[in-house]
Amino acid sequence: MSTAASTSRKPFKFSVSFAAYGLALAWMLSRRPGRSRAGTWAAHTVAVTGLIEMSIIVGQTLRGRRSHFDVETPLDRALFQAMGGTITALWLATLVIAVVLFRARLGDRPTTWAIRLGALLALAGLLVGGLMLLPTPEQQAQQAAGIVPTVIGAHSVGIPDGGPSMPLTGWNTTGGDLRVPHFVGMHALQALPLFLYGIEALARRRARLRDERVRLRLVVTAAGFLGGLLALVTWQALRGQALLRPDAPTLTALAVLASATAAGALAALRAPRTDRPRPVPAPEPIA
Repeated sequence: MSTAASTSRKPFKFSVSFAAYGLALAWMLSRRPGRSRAGTWAAHTVAVTGLIEMSIIVGQTLRGRRSHFDVETPLDRALFQAMGGTITALWLATLVIAVVLFRARLGDRPTTWAIRLGALLALAGLLVGGLMLLPTPEQQAQQAAGIVPTVIGAHSVGIPDGGPSMPLTGWNTTGGDLRVPHFVGMHALQALPLFLYGIEALARRRARLRDERVRLRLVVTAAGFLGGLLALVTWQALRGQALLRPDAPTLTALAVLASATAAGALAALRAPRTDRPRPVPAPEPIA
């Protein structure tokens, strides 16, 4: 996909992502038994930063300019720095919301931990996005030679941005792409609660899933899988490897992760052990 085509589709993709992110956080906060002033302010911050981010993305698209990494003109540089500030504020607001969620009971234990662990993975996914802001080796060489680069940072690793890409997502198909782990982490926020919803729907037909302890163990297993997948695709991208072109070490790590997840799921589905009464010790003989 060309850079121009990618730029023109960016407002749509970001608007869907921000909407899903904001709605998920709003639903999570609504699970609290009472209102939290810190949570309310953090939620407002997420909404405002999202609107600022979208305004810059749409404005740059209408100007025919890149919204990310473009520092060619003073205006482009100022807008890109403003986006860096809004993303930092969004991450801090999400951190505050995560703290609020960890201090409250949000329903039963499976629901509570699906929300909490999803928020932690979202924070990790946002942090991975910060790696895109670092200058590439080529840009560092330009700066060392006294040349002012027109672009700072990149989505891709090992190759320039704008090469062949996957449909819809736009992820690079010939080199590493840091948008992959960024996506996995951020959208764990929705994935874990949706996973739990699916378990609860199956519980109508599977008596084993009606046990709260079983559902909790399955949620923790799913969170472990998503955390491992986030680490795996980050490692893959940083080595300059395309998502759909994994090498032997990547496939081996994926197999280990899948095996560990399967083992965890089987262990979670075991019949819960009933609480056995403790044996009463025999009375000591009286001398």
